[in-house]
Amino acid sequence: MNEPTASPSAVATEELPDPYHASNVEHQPSDERLRELSSHLETTTEYGSPSYVSEHRSRCADRTRNNVDSSFTGEDHDVISTAVEAANEREMVSVDVRMGGHPAHSYVCRYYVEKPQARIALALTRLFPRIEGEVDVDDVDFATVQIPSHPDVAIRVDVDEGFNAVLGSDYTGEAKKSFLRLFMYDVKQDGGLGLHAGSKRLRLEDEEGEREVGQIFLGLSATGKSTLTAHGLGLEPPEDAVMLQDDVCGLRSDGTVVGSEPNGLYLKTLGLDSDRQPEVYEAVTDSSSVLENVEVDEDGGVDFDGESYTRNGRAAVLRDNLASAATEIDLDRVDQVFFITRNPLMPPIAKLSPEEAAAAFVLGESIETSAGDPERAGEAVRVVGTNPFIVGSEGKEGNRFRDLVAGLDVECYVINTGSVGGRDIGVAETTGVLEAVARGNVSWREGEGGLTVVDEAEGVDLDGYSVSENVSGHEQKLEDLREDRREYLEEFDDLHPEIVDAVY
Repeated sequence: MNEPTASPSAVATEELPDPYHASNVEHQPSDERLRELSSHLETTTEYGSPSYVSEHRSRCADRTRNNVDSSFTGEDHDVISTAVEAANEREMVSVDVRMGGHPAHSYVCRYYVEKPQARIALALTRLFPRIEGEVDVDDVDFATVQIPSHPDVAIRVDVDEGFNAVLGSDYTGEAKKSFLRLFMYDVKQDGGLGLHAGSKRLRLEDEEGEREVGQIFLGLSATGKSTLTAHGLGLEPPEDAVMLQDDVCGLRSDGTVVGSEPNGLYLKTLGLDSDRQPEVYEAVTDSSSVLENVEVDEDGGVDFDGESYTRNGRAAVLRDNLASAATEIDLDRVDQVFFITRNPLMPPIAKLSPEEAAAAFVLGESIETSAGDPERAGEAVRVVGTNPFIVGSEGKEGNRFRDLVAGLDVECYVINTGSVGGRDIGVAETTGVLEAVARGNVSWREGEGGLTVVDEAEGVDLDGYSVSENVSGHEQKLEDLREDRREYLEEFDDLHPEIVDAVY
């Protein structure tokens, strides 16, 4: 798992058509125009929002390569050349959008897509704000060309040039992640670490006065990352808990957590319920949202429980329509990191040392979701950093994570949002523990497997959630799990031995 040397760049942004003068490119079309170009694909919902069904309904990770982790061959360069030639010859739309907002991590992104699939550009502008005025080609940081009509699926990332070629896929997530992947890599090059994580800020009051607590949550899609990031924890004014970022952010060496998507969120919609998730429901059902692979009948009726297309239905929504979203996207300082798991051998929450946290980061234990591989949804998986978009050595990512949280004195935890054995952990218990940890109203003890687990958490009843009470033969199962984890960590040549030895 060592890091290959990057190959020479394959394409320069200057080779793409000038969007302001090219006769085949319609640049920065209005929302109305983008919907008009995609009208043959649109069903208008009962809310007045557009809904589309894509041929590809998840990311094509097995068809994706970048020139840092793989030395590009002639075939890889051909993929990039094909995308560039198509952008110059076919009828295209393009949009310029801004990713991030921090002075050191703000990027101009230029996106091209074939006109019949202009709906993807529409969804993209829900996540990243349009840039007003003419943008010189030298000021473009990252560019993506998406050609859904190509007969073969191939996705290539020229990291050196900040260029993404997406052939054969019409999935909006490929456009979104094409830019976010480069965002995370750039944060790492600056001494930080890009994270597939949500960030939130709590404002609390206690005997010592007002204070802020910054939290980030790492987890694969559909494991509860968005739910916990957006949850208000039942706080009442003047206290509050607000979401800053839902999906991707960057941890800088000064403790700042920089956001990536200033405009909106790309939310899963399966099972969306107005009673259980009123704020999210309100945002998704706004007329400005763009739905993808959600069941909509011929009269515009929306069924968020429908699975006929996929379990990975999505909505690109404006953050202004989500009451729990802050106006800003950057967190001044991170205080606590939570790894989300659904491993039934894990307690509701455990406290981790920096080395244990780095082991948890590299293990990246979760469940496969329909966003990643629909055919394996529900299976136990390991994804380093719960981040399928890492560019570069995964072992070095673990070392960097350990150094950052240790140097910044960040508290780290693993939190189980599934069940202990067969006993489900409710949202009330999970959010109650999060509030207690943020307030510092938690006592700890040594638990099963040597983990530091909660003894008492103020306001939360955790009786009956120990692993020993709910898992038959837990000692042997925990030992087997620890050995399996260690064997997995030992596969990473670049990972520091102290992290391997800290496996829990």
